[in-house]
Amino acid sequence: MNIVIYARVSTSEQDNENQLDQLRRFAKSQGWSVKREYVDVATGKTGDREQFKALFKAASRREFELVLFWSLDRFSREGVLATLTHLQNLTHYGVGYRSFTEQYLDSCGMFREAVISILAVIAKQERVRLSERTIAGLQRARARGRIGGRPHAACDPSEVRQLKADGKTIAEIALRLKVSKSTVYRILQQGGRK
Repeated sequence: MNIVIYARVSTSEQDNENQLDQLRRFAKSQGWSVKREYVDVATGKTGDREQFKALFKAASRREFELVLFWSLDRFSREGVLATLTHLQNLTHYGVGYRSFTEQYLDSCGMFREAVISILAVIAKQERVRLSERTIAGLQRARARGRIGGRPHAACDPSEVRQLKADGKTIAEIALRLKVSKSTVYRILQQGGRK
């Protein structure tokens, strides 16, 4: 089997040779041929890593059959949902994945479907918790009198109505008062109802 190795450390002060050495020996013990090693010195909190992106580009072209990484947190620390998406992308490309330290995390093993199902449930729960935290934050802000969204542009509504009465267009009023056209339109609409 043709495989690639992915290793990552967060800073240049850290050494990735421990990961690489163990991954190379493991690949050899499995009889796998290591086609390439992708190594990043970057945080795992984002997928915007040079070697990580190169790995996925090569995976999309099916240049290898499996990616071997030391542990899931070395592969990605973007959160469950983003990490699951990366793993699903590999599967979509027809490329397997395997964690050296987490033997259950093996797309070719017998627990493949169970692991993906568990990760999917965790990802769904993460989305629900994020939504709940967002809603709770908005409710707390409202209770303190804070209104969400962009602040309304400060301009005198009577001045807007006077300029309109003088025959100015909405665009001209907006330009003169340094507000958006939608602000002018909203003030004019509200003025008609009051």
